[in-house]
Amino acid sequence: MRRATITRNTAETEISVEMTLDGTGIYSNNTGVGFFDHMLDQLSRHSLIDLKVTAKGDLHIDDHHTVEDTGIALGQALTKALGDKTGIRRYGHFALAMDDAQVSTALDLSGRSYLVWNVDFPTAKIGTFDTELVREFFQALSTHGGITLHVDLIHGINSHHIAEAAFKSVAKALRMAVEPDPRAEGVLPSTKGAL
Repeated sequence: MRRATITRNTAETEISVEMTLDGTGIYSNNTGVGFFDHMLDQLSRHSLIDLKVTAKGDLHIDDHHTVEDTGIALGQALTKALGDKTGIRRYGHFALAMDDAQVSTALDLSGRSYLVWNVDFPTAKIGTFDTELVREFFQALSTHGGITLHVDLIHGINSHHIAEAAFKSVAKALRMAVEPDPRAEGVLPSTKGAL
């Protein structure tokens, strides 16, 4: 099984991540940020990646450090769990509809971090959660997971639906990309010889 455990401790946060790529979408996420936990649950369930995240952050300031540092730790765990990436599909894409919102994701587990984020939220907050933190999370995940990640909002009017569609769309694309390719077992999906 492709697994990784990451512990990341700073003056701002203490984060522990356990990840199993070949899972069934079992999750236990407790960051102290309710809406963010809900999004991490979606990421796990729809990618079929088992995920356990525990975070203690400086929430008395705001949610920023907790959300961003969780993205960093998840990216590091993904990199570790993938190993040299031999035999994976590498690419993934998914257009996901959730009520009024449709979000399209395309990604490449290339080792080259790049985020293209074309998602605007109609509100600054979802409950007490700052909507700008959705991008911060995916920026950190992309950077530390070595992911070329393109996320595009096709349309949507409800911020909760837009955020959830983004997490689910990325999850479904990630599921596709990390899966073993039965036609390329033992083969690195690159002509360069390394990813």
